[in-house]
Amino acid sequence: MRLLCNIGQDKRVHLAADIQAMVERYAEGIPLSALEKAAAQLSEHYRAGKATGKLRMDDRERVAAYLVTRFPATHAAVTTVLAEVGDVDVGSVLDLGAGAGAAALAARERFDGLARMTLVEADAASVAAGRAWLPDADWVVGNFAETSFAEHDVVMASYALGELKAAARGQVLERAWQATRRLLIVIEPGSTAGFGVVRDCRERLLAMGAHTVAPCPGDLPCPVAANDWCHFGARLERSRLHRRLKHGQLSYEDEKFSYVILAKEAVPPCAGRIVRRPLHQPGLIELTVCRGERIVVERVNKRDRNKFGAARRAGWGEAWP
Repeated sequence: MRLLCNIGQDKRVHLAADIQAMVERYAEGIPLSALEKAAAQLSEHYRAGKATGKLRMDDRERVAAYLVTRFPATHAAVTTVLAEVGDVDVGSVLDLGAGAGAAALAARERFDGLARMTLVEADAASVAAGRAWLPDADWVVGNFAETSFAEHDVVMASYALGELKAAARGQVLERAWQATRRLLIVIEPGSTAGFGVVRDCRERLLAMGAHTVAPCPGDLPCPVAANDWCHFGARLERSRLHRRLKHGQLSYEDEKFSYVILAKEAVPPCAGRIVRRPLHQPGLIELTVCRGERIVVERVNKRDRNKFGAARRAGWGEAWP
């Protein structure tokens, strides 16, 4: 499997025009004040790592607020992560805790040969919305922690495993790994808690015989200190309604996330990964790079013209030789 370099954080990710139009239509007729209130509650639940499906509010208002705000963010994060997957043939994808299908949409855009998608989601209202843009997918309404699933080339769990306790998460990971033919992908919020879930998943899966594809350079124990966290970013295009609900002035939003991609077969690891935004000074660029066994700050001087040029173009989250 050949590794690819991901898209830079400054390159914006956006929903396809037809999907955005369907999201806007879903929200039509709902008072703006109701959408704003639902969006605020969603954000609070998201930051607390709670399941949004358990919010006590009108289903249509809740799903509409999610589609306008969190759906594009999830799509952007998964799009960025899938850019790290190389030239592997993917014919089927299993999405655990699929919500309204944002991750599956990103997978459909990434994998040309994708013919089969299975989406497991407990919230029936989200499933009903997602069928509009993924009518050919196999939707399973149920709790993925209690649902059995068949083998697929790629298994994804985005913003889902953090809602489970450690013991239940371990059981789901074991079943998900058994269902994985090629790749298993875990994405969580870019926070200390979210990174803790991702690191726990990576450790459990390495013990099951998995191999790290990204972002870590190889399969060594994570060198990140206990009070720190490793995360990356995706920049998503905001719709006008998105800006109104979140009272934002900018035309974009940065989604922070932690992730890991693991494979059944060993892959050549990258030499290093840029894990902080590069610091640019006159004639000097500082890169914080994970080298697998340690995290180091590498200083690239202008006197090294070729390397300095590469460092100027390098972005947070990219592989670094």
